[in-house]
Amino acid sequence: MHFAHLALRTLAWLLALAWLFKFIETTLGLPKVANLLQPEYDRIPAGEPSLTVIVPARNEAENVGACLESLLAQDYANLRVLAVNDRSTDRTGAIMDALAAVHPKRLCVLHIAELPAGWLGKTHAMATAARQTIAEQAPGYLLFTDGDIFFRPEILRCTLAYAVASDAAHFVTMPTTIVKTRGEGMILSFLQVMSFWAVRLWRVADPKSRRDALGVGAFNLLRTSAYLELGGFDAMPMEVLEDLTLGRRVKEAGLRQGVAIAPGAVTVHWAAGLFGIVNGMTKNLFALFKFRPVFLLGAAMWFAILCLGPVALLFVPGTRLAAVLALLGIAGLYTRANRLSRISPMSAAAFPLSAAIFVYSLLRSMMVTLKNGGVEWRGTFYPLRELRKRTTAD
Repeated sequence: MHFAHLALRTLAWLLALAWLFKFIETTLGLPKVANLLQPEYDRIPAGEPSLTVIVPARNEAENVGACLESLLAQDYANLRVLAVNDRSTDRTGAIMDALAAVHPKRLCVLHIAELPAGWLGKTHAMATAARQTIAEQAPGYLLFTDGDIFFRPEILRCTLAYAVASDAAHFVTMPTTIVKTRGEGMILSFLQVMSFWAVRLWRVADPKSRRDALGVGAFNLLRTSAYLELGGFDAMPMEVLEDLTLGRRVKEAGLRQGVAIAPGAVTVHWAAGLFGIVNGMTKNLFALFKFRPVFLLGAAMWFAILCLGPVALLFVPGTRLAAVLALLGIAGLYTRANRLSRISPMSAAAFPLSAAIFVYSLLRSMMVTLKNGGVEWRGTFYPLRELRKRTTAD
């Protein structure tokens, strides 16, 4: 009993120190990340390089029109938008064509009818569009985004100006999630807090900090020369987490990355409701661990101890002070996350429930993928053996 109690006290203080350290580190580091909405970043890019925005979309009729209109309203002159209709069965392609007819000089549409073997739909769409762009235009910049993202009129100009000034080969402007329900806010704010463990945004620009690599599907800006050097999306045809893999490949190649925030300037409604988000994570979470059950189970145990441990230790004599300190660190991180997400820090009250749901989502992602023998996304099924083969090769 004495040994068990000592072990619990040690665990409690380790958790307290971990969360307090992360809170202090984030408090000191996050202000170093540029906010592009500040007046000093309202500039025209040096040399005004060309920028092509590639927008792959499959069955996005509900959002793609507003997305493209927000891109067409950008105040940067040397801008071209290439919308990719990836085998849509709804009105996505018709909406794209109608807008292109009104804006023929700024918007082009590429229709893809078939998906070749050995490709995921999104990576194939982006790779095809990039090849066409590079063949038709002088070197400049490529921005890969999604068909449900919305942009303020100045944000591409401000981002490109900062990327050029900082000599970034790859740049991410962090998107802001639109929250429509309490359940969405609860789980999205939790994910934002946990992201501080995965990537220190203030270290992304440091080439020596290899673990702090960043890629975001909503906003991946690449210098064309860097895209070609990396082999583009042709080098990762079956990568489920193509955005994260892209960021990792940039860092591994020794290229300079950059990141900025701009709350409300790049927005996305990730999924409808709490269960919509959980369903969305079913595709991604197992892929994050290379489709290896042992990796995922280890991560699920780590998350359970890190997040639920302080709550459980509140009820153990001799560990309450440490547990309270850990929870204060967690609450502090919610206030820091608010700078990025604009979600109320009061979501911290639901932290234990959010953590439990996330651990459930991890296990669900693994079980559903193993049961089905693969991943189904937007109407296309991708066999697990092919996904694992590509992941192992990478």
